[in-house]
Amino acid sequence: MALSKTPRSNNELLSLISTAITTAAANADPPLTLRKLLPPLTAPDLIDLINLNPHSLSPNSLLSFFHHLSSSTSFRHTLHSYSTMAHFLSSHRMFPQAHSLLRLVVSRSGKHSASSVFTSLLHSRGTHHHSDYPFHALIKCYTDSVFLGDAVQCFRLLRKHGFRIPCHACAHLLDNMFKFNTPVVSWGFLLEALDSGFPPNVYNFNVVMHKMCKQGQVREARRVFDEIGIRGLNPTVVSFNTLLNGYCKCGNLEEGFKLKRDMEGRGMRPDLFTYSVLINGLCKEGRLDDANGVFDEMCARGLVANDVIFTTLIDGMCKNGKLDLALEMYQKMLRRGIKPDIVMYNTLINGLCKVGDMKQARKLVDEMNTRGFKPDKITYTTLIDGCCKEGEIESALEIRKQMIKEDIALDNVAFTALISGFCRDGRISEAEKILREMLKAGMKPDDATYTMVIDGFCKKGDVNIGFKLLKEMQGDGRVPSVVTYNVLMNGLCKQGQMKNANMLLNAMINVGVVPDDITYNILLEGHCKHGSSGDFEKLWSEKGVLDYASYNSLVSDINKSSKNRQKK
Repeated sequence: MALSKTPRSNNELLSLISTAITTAAANADPPLTLRKLLPPLTAPDLIDLINLNPHSLSPNSLLSFFHHLSSSTSFRHTLHSYSTMAHFLSSHRMFPQAHSLLRLVVSRSGKHSASSVFTSLLHSRGTHHHSDYPFHALIKCYTDSVFLGDAVQCFRLLRKHGFRIPCHACAHLLDNMFKFNTPVVSWGFLLEALDSGFPPNVYNFNVVMHKMCKQGQVREARRVFDEIGIRGLNPTVVSFNTLLNGYCKCGNLEEGFKLKRDMEGRGMRPDLFTYSVLINGLCKEGRLDDANGVFDEMCARGLVANDVIFTTLIDGMCKNGKLDLALEMYQKMLRRGIKPDIVMYNTLINGLCKVGDMKQARKLVDEMNTRGFKPDKITYTTLIDGCCKEGEIESALEIRKQMIKEDIALDNVAFTALISGFCRDGRISEAEKILREMLKAGMKPDDATYTMVIDGFCKKGDVNIGFKLLKEMQGDGRVPSVVTYNVLMNGLCKQGQMKNANMLLNAMINVGVVPDDITYNILLEGHCKHGSSGDFEKLWSEKGVLDYASYNSLVSDINKSSKNRQKK
């Protein structure tokens, strides 16, 4: 086909391109004719071709040509050309292809582009006004890109221009808002959607309540719950349980029980979760008699308690020191055929260790092994802590060996328990060795742990190591508390190093640690026993913190000390 070099009309160009596209349809590569037509082709020409389609080209042919233009160096698509093609494809029910084009537009446009993209779709609607799909798809594309603000803006623009509410796109947007936005923001959009005609669904109310309760926003969750009835729906058992759980977790058991009564008043039967939440709340408040009462009511209604409820009750009994009742409940559970799990065993072992019943704790560990449960890190750590508190250091070390054998790393709790045990037993060098191991394992002992070791060395008369540990603490970027300084102050005063004690007082003040009554009482006693009466009187006049009886006692001591020194 010979091409004229004279300017052609737009209709002639569209006709030539349509013919060339038809010819190219059977070829793998575009023919020479089509390649020569491309340089003068503009985005408005392409838009006219799509809208007018003078040769009634198939949608697939036009889409292929559209994609071919994307790879051409002489042609540049515009937002308007993409929007026109999206409408054209939608009018021919080629929804996946339209969605794919819009996804590309959103990806390239990025955040805060909703207004311009929506406007382009609106202006390019043309003869395809019978299809709203591109607008609905646009909301989904922004949602999938997690540009939720843009998706919401598209929704509002749809309302503004009188489009029908896209239920599927709205539901998709809501699901993503629940995942990525705060529950309050999600709730605001849900109300906006409902007011626009989005059909109410109890599931959405329940999800918002769950998110709010998880963040402790129980008052807001209550408003969501009340809105269920306002919107003409009935709350489900899940609705009641979600709010009830929120009340119980924040300690408002009264409202929790009110909800239970409301459930029953509406003819609903509280389920296992309802009772589990109430029992857990009562146990946390130490109301074990009430918890047992709710448990009995649950059983009387034919509900079979599961391992979670038994563990909750047993944990509550253990924490309140009622180990006999906890073990009795454990036996009741076994009689009902409910198998204990590792959490149950660890709960009981922890309770027994806290009351110092290491014999019964070991017995339970043996039972665990018999039933095929291997003690885990929590089990071993609990036993180490229990042994150390009971002065059974060697037993604690044996448990530690077993942990190493099973390749279970010690955690902060286990290391701290061992350090505490050694300090309590006067084995301060071994306590420091464990401290070094703890540091080597990449853990940071807290101030209390360091202070414990420092106190141990000071009591042994080795204040120098105490100061070395103090520098370690400071080198780690932390400022030791007044308790740490008081321990060192006491060590210095016991050795009569009053000059160093005064220097330490100035040092702590310089780093911003405020001395307390104990600090000055230690210094007063030190000056009384090892200083001069002048030092004592000076400190007393500046920082007198003792009562009158203590003052008289110290004055008596200082006079005796002076007389003894004079005799010598």
